[in-house]
Parts: sequence; structure tokens; C-alpha cells
Amino acid sequence: MTKRYSISSAFLKHIAYLSMFIDHFFAVVFWAYWEWLIVSGASADAADAAGTVYSLGRAVGRLAFILFAFMASEGFQHTHSRKKYLLRLLIFAAVSEIPFDLAIKGQIFTMDGQNVYWTLFLGVAALCLLEKLRGLLLLQFLSVAMCCIAAFLLDTDYMFMGVCLIVVFYLCRKSFWFQFIAGSVTIYVGMVLIYAVNYWGSGIHWSLFFQASTTELYGLAAFIPIYFYNGKKGRQFPKACYYWFYPLHLLLLYGVKMCFFRQ
Repeated sequence: MTKRYSISSAFLKHIAYLSMFIDHFFAVVFWAYWEWLIVSGASADAADAAGTVYSLGRAVGRLAFILFAFMASEGFQHTHSRKKYLLRLLIFAAVSEIPFDLAIKGQIFTMDGQNVYWTLFLGVAALCLLEKLRGLLLLQFLSVAMCCIAAFLLDTDYMFMGVCLIVVFYLCRKSFWFQFIAGSVTIYVGMVLIYAVNYWGSGIHWSLFFQASTTELYGLAAFIPIYFYNGKKGRQFPKACYYWFYPLHLLLLYGVKMCFFRQ
């Protein structure tokens, strides 16, 4: 996809990592602060104001995964070794699991939700299978479905929606507008299905699945920098910095939470 604008892959990465840090700051540290306000008997106005700020912070964080999914598709197309790319994602999925569980779940290890590297790994694995099985449409479909099922069973971040979004970015790579339309539908419908799978039969009215999924649509702002992407690498930090940022920033946020809001 040739662009005449000047946003590089490095710039997209930096937006994604900043958005992710903001999202996790609010999910880990600010959430603990909000709980502390309520427990400490703060006024209802103060608690409501904190809730509003929390929602705004998480809205900013919705950009992150869309950008990561886009970059996973781009990385798959431009990497020198797809096997090494997959291996790196797998290694850091394993490395990041304890930091993720500590920060997000408050436990050293739990199978109740896995970190986003697993989603990226399964999404890129789906792309590898699509290429390997080129021309065999039924097998291609089944291979993507298997990766989606794996994401569901492992309960990875964004589950099957995340895998599908990476595949959509790859299949629609020749047209930004196809990426935008197909990606938007994938995000919204995918989140509705995730809420339905997780909460069906719990007494929650089905209409709330659609309402809750609209929060993910804040992330559609990520398509603005994607539109201006020029397909070039740009000036980047060493590759290891990007991979290690994820587990290390989660440990940092968990440490801050425990220092100030340990219960």
C-alpha cells in the first residue's frame, strides 16, 4: 500500500506503545486509586469524577491493539524470517504471562485471561497458514478458524476478534478503505460475540452486549495514523526494546500499585 505521506512504522509503534501504557496505567494504578477512593469514604462526586477519568483513559487505550494488529500484519509481510518472527512472539508471550497476571489479575499465574502476545502469535500463525495453503480455500478457512478457537480456549486478550483483525488487515492490505470498513466491522461484531460468549445466561440482557462493544469503537481513531502510513520503517529503537517494553511496563505498574494502594 503506497502512501505519499510521512508516518513511518516507527511512528505507529510509538503511538501504539504510548496508548498501551496509558491504558494499562488506568487499568492497574488508577483502578486501584478509584477503589481506594470508594473504600476510604470519599464523596460520591469524587468517585464519579474518578470514574469519568478512568473511562477516558481506557478510551485512549483502545487505539493500541488496532495498531498492534496492523503492525503484526505489516511485520509478517516485511520480516526476513517468519519462523523467527513467530518464535519471538511465542517467547515473549511466555515471558509476559506472569507480569500480565500480576498487573491485570493480581495473581502470579492464572489461566483466567492470557496476555496480548498470545493473540499476536496466533494471528501471525494464521497468516503463515494462509500463505502455506494458498489456493486451498477450505483449508485456509479451517486454519484461521483453528487459530480463532485456540485464542478463545486460551482466553487471550481480544480472543478470536484479535486473530480475525490481523487476518483482515492482511487480506485487505491493498486498500486502506477496505481495511477500515472490514476492520471496523470485525472489531464491533467480534466484541459483541465475545461479550455474548462470556455473559450469555448470566442474566445480562443481550442488548447490553451491543452497548458495551461500542467502547471499542474509540479505537477506530487508530485508523487516522494508519491512513498516513507510508510503508517505511523509520528511525526505531532496537527491536529488543519494543519486545521487552510489554512485560517490563506491566511489572512497573504493578510495583507502583503495590507501593501506594496495597490492601
